[in-house]
Amino acid sequence: MKEKKILMVCLGNICRSPLAEGILAKKCEHLPVIVDSAGTSAYHIGHAPDTRSQHIASINHITIGDQRARELTSTDLETFDLIYVMDESNYTNTLKLAKNEEDKKKVHFILNASNPGQNQNVPDPYYGGDHGFKNIFDLLNDACEAIKTELEREFNV
Repeated sequence: MKEKKILMVCLGNICRSPLAEGILAKKCEHLPVIVDSAGTSAYHIGHAPDTRSQHIASINHITIGDQRARELTSTDLETFDLIYVMDESNYTNTLKLAKNEEDKKKVHFILNASNPGQNQNVPDPYYGGDHGFKNIFDLLNDACEAIKTELEREFNV
């Protein structure tokens, strides 16, 4: 059984995508899945996730403090089987790195996992205070649960 490589993408790779990475990795510990995250900008390369993301993760028994922000590359579109973006801007910027149609088919709005076909954005909580982080955790948790269920079907678990 070949492992599945999944990438979560947001703008700076310090708020939404590290949370999504941590949530999905925790949910899929029993599956042959590798989860990573990246940002479409270089603003925070090498930085740990925002302390508010770390906090909301930790109160949900998920550790993300060892993650470090990195910038999305065109190689990521070749390497990963599925790429989940947090919003329309991330979607557009990720598709710009695609070299072919196969790469483009890998890119999905993460909330489509729990709300199919709606292309909803995960709000950027950076300036929204602690409540914004709780909100995005809940949105991402629901989406990651749906992704996990689909992966379990795929791996016959």
